Amino acid sequence: MGKKKRMKTENEILPAIIFLLPSFLGFLVFYFFPVIASLILSFAKWDLSSGLGNIKFIGLGNFKAIMKDVWFTDSMVNSLLFTVTTVVIGTVLALLLAVFITRAAYFKQALKAIFFMPYISSTVAVAIVWMIVLQPKFGPVNQFLRAIGIVNVPNWLADVKWALPSLIAMYIWQNLGYNMIVYIAGLSSISPDLYEAAEVDGAGPIKKFFHITVPMIAPTTFFLVIMGIINSFKVFDQVQVLTQGGPGSSTAVLSLYIYRQAFRFYNMGYASAAAWIMFIIIFIITLIQMRGQRKWVTYE
Repeated sequence: MGKKKRMKTENEILPAIIFLLPSFLGFLVFYFFPVIASLILSFAKWDLSSGLGNIKFIGLGNFKAIMKDVWFTDSMVNSLLFTVTTVVIGTVLALLLAVFITRAAYFKQALKAIFFMPYISSTVAVAIVWMIVLQPKFGPVNQFLRAIGIVNVPNWLADVKWALPSLIAMYIWQNLGYNMIVYIAGLSSISPDLYEAAEVDGAGPIKKFFHITVPMIAPTTFFLVIMGIINSFKVFDQVQVLTQGGPGSSTAVLSLYIYRQAFRFYNMGYASAAAWIMFIIIFIITLIQMRGQRKWVTYE
């Protein structure tokens, strides 16, 4: 009997390996090997157009040069500012919107679909729409501002002061629906008995929100904050389509900096070093969040 079971198990192993092999090979080719190659190249100087034979290892030379690069510093500051702003504002707005829709008596499904639509739309299409909306002369936003008496309207994407805030607003708007849907799912898991007990004790809507909703939704908030930090640091499409990092370096971000170094200047070693610096920053922030969640996230 034991021999038959062993033979049956052995016969099941081969089909399992065959089914897993395509995904495993894809992981090796498109994830594992590129990561290892970028780690090796980060310690080397290599022009992509010169061939593999011209790879020269220079140790920490790329990292030292990056720290002195003004464009890298500006990109780092912009990425940090972009991440903090989009995560904080986006998370708060999504929670408030989720609470509102959860308590709304009518059109719940329609509101969910309306707010979720930008998230599933093409990023390029969304960026082009915002480019038209924020057009300095004929865009609807500036037309409205002129209509209410504002003469010196901003140039938005062409203005050093307003370009990054414009990108932040677009990014928050585009991802608001996803965060809202996740929050709505989290709110549905909160027992109504808690709110009823709070009403009996005389708690109002504000107290119920801060003492019941916010603590109980903490695991969902933690998930959205972590994913928001990672995705905000990786933002590229919106910046590339709308501003290409300009005007000047006002909207330059780390992902765009890495892209330029790799595929415009063909400096693959330099770009790999910058990519690993971005990875380390995201890893450290995530690690801090993982440690900090023990104090403000409850899973009971």
